[in-house]
Amino acid sequence: MARQFDHMADLEAFVTIVDKGTISAAAVALGTTPSVLSRAVARLEARLGVQLMRRTTRRLSVTEAGNLYLEQARSAFGLIADAERAIQGQGGALSGKVRISVPTTYGHYRLPAMLRGFMERHPQVDIELSINNRNVDLVAEGYDMAIRLGELADSGLAAKRLGDEAVCLVASPDYLHRAGIPQTLHELAGHTCLPFIMPSTGRLAPWLFRVNGEDVNWLPIPRMQVADDVLGVVSLAQQGLGICQTYHFVAEERLRNGQLVEVLPALRGRSKPFSLIYPPHRRISAAVRALIDALPGGC
Repeated sequence: MARQFDHMADLEAFVTIVDKGTISAAAVALGTTPSVLSRAVARLEARLGVQLMRRTTRRLSVTEAGNLYLEQARSAFGLIADAERAIQGQGGALSGKVRISVPTTYGHYRLPAMLRGFMERHPQVDIELSINNRNVDLVAEGYDMAIRLGELADSGLAAKRLGDEAVCLVASPDYLHRAGIPQTLHELAGHTCLPFIMPSTGRLAPWLFRVNGEDVNWLPIPRMQVADDVLGVVSLAQQGLGICQTYHFVAEERLRNGQLVEVLPALRGRSKPFSLIYPPHRRISAAVRALIDALPGGC
């Protein structure tokens, strides 16, 4: 039996386009592309057998049938949201599923401790966690939220700053015994550096230093480079293959037990921000809102 309401995402796209006035503005608000939204409206029109919008190169207007459908759709979304809030509020117990996308560093070293208390407090909430370094399309791929690294572009998404995390240079004692300990950036250039290729750009990520009070972005010359999983550079460094830059929270246990040694500590002082993002237009569930509130905000 075919699903009766498998077109809800297409309907949400139509409502957002009308609310924002243009397909481009709606794409920004939904964190997707204009072509994805155009296909969504086309599918909806084909399903209904009527034209909902008139689209030209200069303007967009809603047909009479589109206005009638729009009014009923908004009412339906409101009823669904009210029903969710009523059910989730019964007995004070939250329920439902929350889908999160998070980068590998945060997913392995920061988020688990944050989620433990939340899941203990809300045993009826299920969490689906995708740990990867790809910037997912929240709306098109059905995620409720994502954690992102770096300064955020003005995407129309709501954001909560989780904090700034310090970076440091590390290498294994064996590597430093063989290759020597660099004392300056000039000497570092003569070492085997292990940079990471940013998936968003396909380019090497610069290493961040503070030299005499000045911020310096230094691009390592790689003999070996890592793509996809940024934690790979730490594994390579630990095996004596070179020097890498990583977050201090990733390296701190290995630094304590002597598996890694910090290199050029005088050049520390830089950090990278992590932020939680989620679509602001959505009537988010009580479970999603509770998790957003539970994650600690930074400066």
